[in-house]
Amino acid sequence: MALIDRGGSVRAAAATVGVHPDAGYKWMKQAGLSTPRSTQRKYTNTEKAEFLRRLTEVGNVSAVARELGLNRVTCYVWAHKAGIFTAPNADARREEFLRLRNGGLSRRAAAAQLGVEAHQALDWDKGIRVFSKGRIYPDGRVVLYRPAEILANVKNPRTAWVQGERVALDRVEKVIDPRYLSVLERERLKDLQSSGLSIRKIATAMGRSPSTISRELRRNTVSRHGYLPHTAHRTSVKRRERPKVPKLGVEGPLRDYVIAKLAKRWSPEQISRRLRRDFPDDPGMHVSPETIYQAIYVHCSGELKRELSKSLRRGRSIRKPNRDPAARTSRFIDPMTPLSERPPEVDDRVLPGHWEGDLIVGAGSRSAIATLVERTTRYVVLGYLPTERTAEAVRHSLVTALSGLPENLRRTLTWDQGTEMSEHRAFATATNMAVYFCDRAAPWQRGTNENTNGLLRQYLPKGTDLSARSADDLTAITEELNGRPRKALDWDTPAERFNALLSTA
Repeated sequence: MALIDRGGSVRAAAATVGVHPDAGYKWMKQAGLSTPRSTQRKYTNTEKAEFLRRLTEVGNVSAVARELGLNRVTCYVWAHKAGIFTAPNADARREEFLRLRNGGLSRRAAAAQLGVEAHQALDWDKGIRVFSKGRIYPDGRVVLYRPAEILANVKNPRTAWVQGERVALDRVEKVIDPRYLSVLERERLKDLQSSGLSIRKIATAMGRSPSTISRELRRNTVSRHGYLPHTAHRTSVKRRERPKVPKLGVEGPLRDYVIAKLAKRWSPEQISRRLRRDFPDDPGMHVSPETIYQAIYVHCSGELKRELSKSLRRGRSIRKPNRDPAARTSRFIDPMTPLSERPPEVDDRVLPGHWEGDLIVGAGSRSAIATLVERTTRYVVLGYLPTERTAEAVRHSLVTALSGLPENLRRTLTWDQGTEMSEHRAFATATNMAVYFCDRAAPWQRGTNENTNGLLRQYLPKGTDLSARSADDLTAITEELNGRPRKALDWDTPAERFNALLSTA
């Protein structure tokens, strides 16, 4: 280090102390030092010419650089700029391949004869040279590999490289139709081929046409190592692509018409319908609403996307997907019993013991009270939920509220599809009551409970904190409500009807 500090070069210092220059550079790097530009060696044209002369004789860049005391990296740069490549037989195989192609041989045949990979043969055909950081095209254009893409491919195992492009494995592995060979079939084809079976016997074993097997082996064997099932599958997927320019991605009268109407706050459906009326005989001026939505949310970007999305009624910059209600995931682990399976006797309101229930929610949905009403007597019971309204808390509240009743007054419970009742199986086990669920958005299917909730709002108004109510407060509310005469009960009170049932139980 002292020799370098006095102005010497790394190579000179290494030669003085008797170590290799690479070791000297390594020590410099570990010490956090760099070689000043003023001390870096500048080579003359004479040294460069001598290097190229010796390289033609020796054929090894590193050996000549060591012999002449030159920087090995600099020598490799000189060699590549001069068109000299020292990889074993690299240029010879390329020249032989081009000679075979000029002689009329097909690319596949020439590659097979020389044992060259199909992608390398394609590059040679196109005059493309490949180096560690990218590709050099015949017109002089250099395309460097992007490190971000390489790292993304390494970090994301769900992608694969197919003919120089990255393809998502979800798309590769997707089975479109049984008439296409799947990955598993291609793996079986490889196994059968390795066992020495003929094409016809392979086709018979796989239940395929011999022409399908023959075509698969001919078209998708792209490696000199023979047929590789996963490589063949990715190659077939890549060949299946049919790039298509979006209809609104091309400038013209249709695109101008759509943009003008969007600026006037027309919806995509209005634009689509009006186009068919204004241009009935011109199919090129017809477009579906979905195509317009796709043009805005998928194909557009930047300021144009923001401008067009603001023209829509909702003004969303990101499209909100609409899911089929039938395809939604069930809220409950245990399957629900629908209302259609409830016994018909419940509708007659003759046999007591059939209940309807729901929650009334307080301010900010932070508090709630469970409400239960018996269909025959209109008798009301309230479940106390002091701190939370989770499924476990609701189940415990309902079990506590109904536990003191005789079995003939605990037959069924009808509820909506709220998640607070996801513990319905445990509730049914604890109370021996069957639980039935209404259809989605059908509150009239438990109309008695809905009417009772309206009466309770006189005591528990909307927008109030229900957690402030104590268990004694709820008892007082139920006693007052159950002591009110009802027209539906011929002016009897729910308490009178319910007590009469208890006395006969």
